[in-house]
Amino acid sequence: MNYFDLNLRQLQTFVMVAKLGSFTRAAQLLHLSQPALTKQVRQLEETLGVRLFDRNTRRVELTHIGKELSPVISQLLQEIEAVVVNTKELAAQSRGVIRIAALPSVSSTLLPTAIAQFKERYPGISVILKDVIAQRLVTLVKTEEVDFGIGSLNVTDPEVRFSLLLTDRMIVVFLPGSTLGQKKTIGLRDLAGLPLVLMDPGSSVRKLVDEAFESIGQIAKPAFEATYMSTAAGMVKAGLGVAILPASTFEMGELTGLHTRPLKHPALTREIGVIEKSGRSLSPAADSFLQMLRAVCKEKTR
Repeated sequence: MNYFDLNLRQLQTFVMVAKLGSFTRAAQLLHLSQPALTKQVRQLEETLGVRLFDRNTRRVELTHIGKELSPVISQLLQEIEAVVVNTKELAAQSRGVIRIAALPSVSSTLLPTAIAQFKERYPGISVILKDVIAQRLVTLVKTEEVDFGIGSLNVTDPEVRFSLLLTDRMIVVFLPGSTLGQKKTIGLRDLAGLPLVLMDPGSSVRKLVDEAFESIGQIAKPAFEATYMSTAAGMVKAGLGVAILPASTFEMGELTGLHTRPLKHPALTREIGVIEKSGRSLSPAADSFLQMLRAVCKEKTR
């Protein structure tokens, strides 16, 4: 017996006849000829190897097995219909969930604007945002705990693909009145002897800073370390040191009252882009969100 010979039309026909107790009325509602409907029922009975209806010229009744199967098949058809409706809603982007992992600097600047615009256009879709450091971000993408990530990819990884959104440069953040404010641009050697507030060693920003210092024969020695940009900014405000942060951080409210200068070094820029798992396609909702995010990035970098 090949159960794959079953089809939805046969199951729908069985349920309709069982409900109405009439082949004639069922054929009318299903827009089938009575011979065609009878054939569907007969094929279903042959596939299952049982008789589903006792019928004569006056009435149609379910057999004992037919009575057992009727509610089961009715429930099955309802669940299939729900799956179809659900899939159509997801495709139409009338509802759904998008899960994103992003660097803290991106989560606090670019993404809120993009999410607000997206929610206005697609109110039925929820957006879950996880702000994480670079190492954790790639892991979340690989394990498919998120649909995609927004951040930097420091090494080539065949398990993910990267598409550029924007290029971000590093700046020095300091208190008003600092001698650094007398310079138009600042070099790494200008920071010698100053207490540095640097990002966590696992962050993409810290990797750039460490490599830049190494290129001039020095080691970046932090006085303080922070995981989040807002924490680093708070340390600067408290007079604990000067911070090296991405220029995109300048949009954060935490930098209000602080001064900044470009940090001059060819390696102190990072590429921010979309990180996706190789060989996996995005849902229509996630794809639409990325299109909107690209538009926001384009507008901000004009």
